[in-house]
Amino acid sequence: MMAWLQLWTAGFIVTLAFLFFVVICQDSGLSVVVPERQDSADIVKKESYPVLLRQKREWLWNALYVTEETAVSIPHNIGKLRSSLNVEVKTFTIEGEGANDIFTVDNQGDLYVTTSLDREKKASYHLMARMYDGNHKLIEDAGHFVVQVTDINDNCPVFPTEYNESVLERIKNTVVEVKATDADDPTTANGQVRYSLTRDEETSAFFEINQKTGAISSKINMLDRETKSQYVVVVKAQDMAGMATGCTATTSVTITITDVNDNIASFTRSKYEISIPENLKVNEEIGVLEVEDGDQIENKQPIFSIPSDGDKIFGTKPNQDKNCVLMLKQALDYETRNSYTFTVKLDEDLHFSPADNFNVANTTAQVTIWVIDVDEPPVFTHSIYNFSVYEDEIKREILGTIQARDPDRANKRIEYSILDTDSPFDIDSKTGQLFILRKLDREVQERRVFQVKAQEENGGLMSFVKVNVNVLDINDNPPELIAHDIFLCENDVKNTVIGILEAFDKDDRPATFTFSLAIPSSNFSIKDYGNNTAALMVKQGPFNLEDSSDYSVDVHVSDGGQPPMSSVTKLQIKSCQCDAKRVYSKCKASKLRVGVSVHALIAILLCILTILVIVILFVMRKHYQKDSLASMKNSSEIHEQLVTYDEEGGGEMDTNGYDVSILTSACNDGSLLRHPDRLSHPSMYAMVQKPAHHSQPTACKGDMAAMIEVKKEEADHDRDGFPYDTLHIYGYEGPESLAGSLSSLESSSTGSNLDYDFLNDWGPRFRALAELYGVDGADYYHQY
Repeated sequence: MMAWLQLWTAGFIVTLAFLFFVVICQDSGLSVVVPERQDSADIVKKESYPVLLRQKREWLWNALYVTEETAVSIPHNIGKLRSSLNVEVKTFTIEGEGANDIFTVDNQGDLYVTTSLDREKKASYHLMARMYDGNHKLIEDAGHFVVQVTDINDNCPVFPTEYNESVLERIKNTVVEVKATDADDPTTANGQVRYSLTRDEETSAFFEINQKTGAISSKINMLDRETKSQYVVVVKAQDMAGMATGCTATTSVTITITDVNDNIASFTRSKYEISIPENLKVNEEIGVLEVEDGDQIENKQPIFSIPSDGDKIFGTKPNQDKNCVLMLKQALDYETRNSYTFTVKLDEDLHFSPADNFNVANTTAQVTIWVIDVDEPPVFTHSIYNFSVYEDEIKREILGTIQARDPDRANKRIEYSILDTDSPFDIDSKTGQLFILRKLDREVQERRVFQVKAQEENGGLMSFVKVNVNVLDINDNPPELIAHDIFLCENDVKNTVIGILEAFDKDDRPATFTFSLAIPSSNFSIKDYGNNTAALMVKQGPFNLEDSSDYSVDVHVSDGGQPPMSSVTKLQIKSCQCDAKRVYSKCKASKLRVGVSVHALIAILLCILTILVIVILFVMRKHYQKDSLASMKNSSEIHEQLVTYDEEGGGEMDTNGYDVSILTSACNDGSLLRHPDRLSHPSMYAMVQKPAHHSQPTACKGDMAAMIEVKKEEADHDRDGFPYDTLHIYGYEGPESLAGSLSSLESSSTGSNLDYDFLNDWGPRFRALAELYGVDGADYYHQY
């Protein structure tokens, strides 16, 4: 505000100098160019926007000031508006901030203030004055001026808030910077604040404040949180640059001393005695040695150690309260040692040394551990037992011994047992010797894991231990052939490789496989590469795909182990049509790709043997049934069998078992003698020659014999023919026939006086008999 006032004053002085220059020029007769004044209405008519015109200043007055808070009962004159124009009658008007309200003017140009002003609310007022003559004609226009409100010290400093700050103990540092505000003019002494601390012996000894900035800092580096953790400092702010006449304000600053690790931890006692059972587990807690430390818990950093040999059995570590926790590092045995005495040492990494309590702290403590006897379970000599055995070891082979002892003075007897019920192992309950019950197969299970229980006698305490048995491999599996895509091409020539052979072994040991032909082949050979692979090669070629030959080789593979194992595999080779690069397009499938395993062969042989036994039993049963039928008393009850009668047939009674019409049909048209693929020919009965004599025609025994032989021959060679239920050869007529013997089977040898030509007169039904027995010469060969 003062700068603005100075600038306004300078401008006012320049204006007065300019007016003075004009007056001198007029008095001296010099011409002065003064622009003609135009009416503002004419300017508005000519210009559509404001035009700035420079006018000659005629106003004359000094800067106007009003002191704030001045009591005004009547209007108070603060100055006079004057003009350099020599006009007798004048009228003044003012416009602007507070015009005609706070500020008034009379006709003589005297300016009055009508009320009390407050600089903190408004520091200056901008006004504009005009002067008129007696005819109310504007003589002097736009006289701008400012009324400045002069500041007085009517406001005290104010602190915005109370302060809560902290500072590290034993460190000299700035704590906080306080700040008070004053509403008075800061360019004057009224608004200039100075700071100080109230007179307090305690705070004055430890803290100080900067008068101008208000920064509070610690004076010394000996602040101790353990002695006093908090201070309250009273700060005074005073304006008028700290003079005694200035207005003051106070505030409190709470300063908290922050803790650092400047105190060493100390044992609460110098000696400790602790009793623990001997079966306490390793890494279990034994007891706690209490520690005290003046620092806060987050700044406690104790380091515990056992400098003597006790650190091999016992250990230390801090807990969450930073006390010393004793731990067990090795198992205890009351029977071996029942007490231990050792020293625990305490160290700490301090921020400041020496510590405040260095002379009074207990940094060592003597500890005595008493071991209490308890009844303990058996203790094994090993935490885990590992054994190895070859997979073909015989039964009752001793693998090793599992041992446990009673750690107590009673030294009770230990009994052993295996928990697994189906284990292939057994253990001697008294000695702990481990045996094999049956042979093991590494290819089935390579590792056996089970648990052994050791129990004190009479059902006492028990312990368990894990046993691992690794089954070692022996060479007990024959190699198996791996035949990749093996085929031969028609155009393969000598030494052409038609496939690669490999082998694998189920055994877990490196094998060196060798390949060879079990049976020498004229067409193929094997070239062993010596790297567990071999090539199947052609010895001579080419080949013909249309050839019906089925190519195969028997490949012998040996693994070279101890003892060596080998196998023979029959390998079928397919024949293919191939291009020049042996890429086949058409192949004749082989009967068998590769040979079957020994187990498969044994299974096949067992199946064949079973079938043979079943067939033999079936044949024997059939034979037994035939023998039983043959021994029956009444031979006439035998039907549908192949029977050769040495006596006369059964007559009409026997027709129940045999249909004689089959024989007659053979004599009628010989249809049974024809084959479906042959032309019709005379009946075999008609082709048989009769005897030369005619007087006594005989029965055609020779015809019947020939017919039977022919029928037998056709039955043996004709697969399409149906079998006969029975084949009867009648020697005699059955004895039960009332007509007696009608057989003519013996007529060819004994002769007959009968002439059968009369059968032609009996009609068509007897024509066949007439032709058979009553026809001579060419009629005999009549074809039907």
